[in-house]
Formats: sequence, structure tokens, C-alpha cells
Amino acid sequence: MSSEAKPPSKKKEGFLRRQAKSKTDYISEEELLKKDSVTPDDVLRLGKSTEKYLCPPEANIYGIDFTRFKLRDIDSNQVLFEVAKPPPSYDAEDQEEPEVSDPDEDPNAGRFVRYQFTPQFLKLKTVGATVEFVVGDKPVNKFRMIEKHYFRDRVLKCFDFEFGFCIPHSRNTVEHIYEFPKLSEDAIQEMVQHPYETRSDSFYFVEDRLIMHNKADYAYNGGGHS
Repeated sequence: MSSEAKPPSKKKEGFLRRQAKSKTDYISEEELLKKDSVTPDDVLRLGKSTEKYLCPPEANIYGIDFTRFKLRDIDSNQVLFEVAKPPPSYDAEDQEEPEVSDPDEDPNAGRFVRYQFTPQFLKLKTVGATVEFVVGDKPVNKFRMIEKHYFRDRVLKCFDFEFGFCIPHSRNTVEHIYEFPKLSEDAIQEMVQHPYETRSDSFYFVEDRLIMHNKADYAYNGGGHS
């Protein structure tokens, strides 16, 4: 049984500008795919978005499941985007006939999201991202997310957030504060004119071991979400 949701906490992380590094500082996706486990230091050394997922869905042995996500502009408090998973069904039919997984189903379904925003989104200064998630029957220690955003093969920003410790069977809510970089008009135009070439990788770690990897891409030439 899940515990009561805690009041949203706020964690702030500034924009980290890309620093000039020698080639020896970077690590390739191919190198990481050969490793038994991927660490936070590994993904911080990535210089571009990955083509593949760096861990399988089965790596999430903690039963962590994100159930709600909301973006809001901190300055105006306007909700920019919100989505929530429907609650599980407890119909009698569902209990009598357990769901059987489809062997043809994409194992990575649910790990990728495509967003579409207006060009105005690129001019926002600070955005709050509220996430709600549940935890399975194992305690979660040192839960951490590293999220890297790219336009083409250029790092735009990197965010590093700590969720901390989560007790088993808990429902947790946290708001992370994203401070966006100020983009030039030329950069904004380029990103608007090249939809879905802006991408992100979200890496989730427990005790410095990668357990979840989600991907997204973005367009800034419209509105809404697809």
C-alpha cells in the first residue's frame, strides 16, 4: 500500500555551460554499451545524444514508475504541459484474466516522448518540472537524475538532480527547477526551423548505477504535445 504523497519539494539546479575538454575526456556510446553498469561519471562524459538505450527496462529492479509530470513557467505560474497515467483498473474481468504481454510489443515503449512547443518556450528563464512517482518493494537510496539536452550534436544544457532516499511502497512528489540559458535570436531561429533535432537523454541512477534511461525530442514550431 502506498504511503501518503509528500508535499512537493523544490530542488534547484543551474545551467551548466559546456566546457572545452580534450577528446580523452569524452566517452562514446559504444564504450558504455560494453560496460556491465553505467555510472553518473560515464554519462557526464557523453558528448552527444545516444542512439540506443544504455540499459534495458529490466534494470529498474526497484519498480520506480513515473505517474504524473507537469511543467510550469515559474515567472507566470502558467502550466505549460501536464500528463498523468490513468489509475490501474480493478475490474473483476481483469482479476480473472491476468494480462499477458505481447511478444511483438516494443520493449522500449514508454521510454520515448516527443514534445511540441511554441517558439516562446525557448525564451523562458525558469521552468518548474513536477514529477510524481511510486516505488516498489525495495528501498531506493541515492536516487539521482542526470538530464542532458542537445541541439544536433551540441550540448545545450546538463541538469543534475538528487531525489534522495525513498521508502518502499511510497508515492513521492518533487519539483525540480530548471534555469534555462539565454539563447541568441539566431540560435532560437535555428532550433525552430529544425524540429526534433533538439533531443534529451534522462538517466536515472540508484547508488550510482544506471537503472532507467528515457529519451525525448522537441519541436518549437507549434503548440501542444504529441
